[in-house]
Amino acid sequence: MFARKLCMPALLIASASLAACGFGPTEHGSFDRTLDVSGPLRLELASASGAIRIKGTTSDNKVHIHGEVSAGSFLGSAKDELQNIISSPPIEQHAGIIRIGKSANGFRNTSIAYTIEVPRETELSVSAASGSQEIQNVRGPVNLDSASGSVRVDGVDRSVTIRSASGSIHAANLGDDARITAASGSIEINSIKGDLRVHSLSGSLNVAAPGGRVEAETASGSVTVVGANNDVKASSASGGIKVAGNPSGNSYWHLKTASGSVEVSVPKDAGFHLSAEAVSGEIRADLPIVIEDQDKHSLRARVGTPGGRVEVRTVSGGIRVQPAS
Repeated sequence: MFARKLCMPALLIASASLAACGFGPTEHGSFDRTLDVSGPLRLELASASGAIRIKGTTSDNKVHIHGEVSAGSFLGSAKDELQNIISSPPIEQHAGIIRIGKSANGFRNTSIAYTIEVPRETELSVSAASGSQEIQNVRGPVNLDSASGSVRVDGVDRSVTIRSASGSIHAANLGDDARITAASGSIEINSIKGDLRVHSLSGSLNVAAPGGRVEAETASGSVTVVGANNDVKASSASGGIKVAGNPSGNSYWHLKTASGSVEVSVPKDAGFHLSAEAVSGEIRADLPIVIEDQDKHSLRARVGTPGGRVEVRTVSGGIRVQPAS
């Protein structure tokens, strides 16, 4: 299933490789286009090579597109290729939809870096093979595919979906649910109102101020969740786990790592049922508990007046439950 999710970025990598294998001098130029829109907008962008910056504005009902073009020669003239793109950029508009890059298949050995201003009421679908993506201040939903390059998203009201093969991901101030999948690269999420699901094959996961449930899983890397007040499911095959928050009410924290320590930080007045198992490592509680069952490798206890549940397991590493600093 994971491989299928990443097939689009893999195909985009191949496109970028073909686009970058030209010979001869490179020509540079730019173009600008302004399009009128009315009502909500859907913008679809496909890019083989080049950075992408999209920012929502409230100033007018127009879309401003600036493209920085680099064209190399490939069985032809780089100047001719550049002129073709500048005179007829790969931009299409149909009612409430703008498509960028769809008609760029005929351009060989070119790179276009886009800077785009859109109305805030914009839905985005972006696929990029090589180059960073930066999305800011749009209503959404936002759907991003990246084969190689960093991704930054800030200020999206509706759902966010990000799939990345290689590159760091930073997302902040999200107003709805988010689904993020990465093969390689660190992931940082700061302030999300909805539920979060984040999965990585290799890279650390850091989540701060989640408003809903959190599911964070990595095969290799640490997992950190700060400010959790809802359900948390965190797992790592190789890496430590740190979760800070309050497992109150009916919250359920399920924390598991094969190799690494686990730290749980809660308020002094927190109340929950604790179940901890460490196959090889110490289990330590630095706050008052009522022990229900204990042996060398496991502990079941009540903390305060139980509300939520906290289950922790590590094969190689220690477990510590402590007051939040």
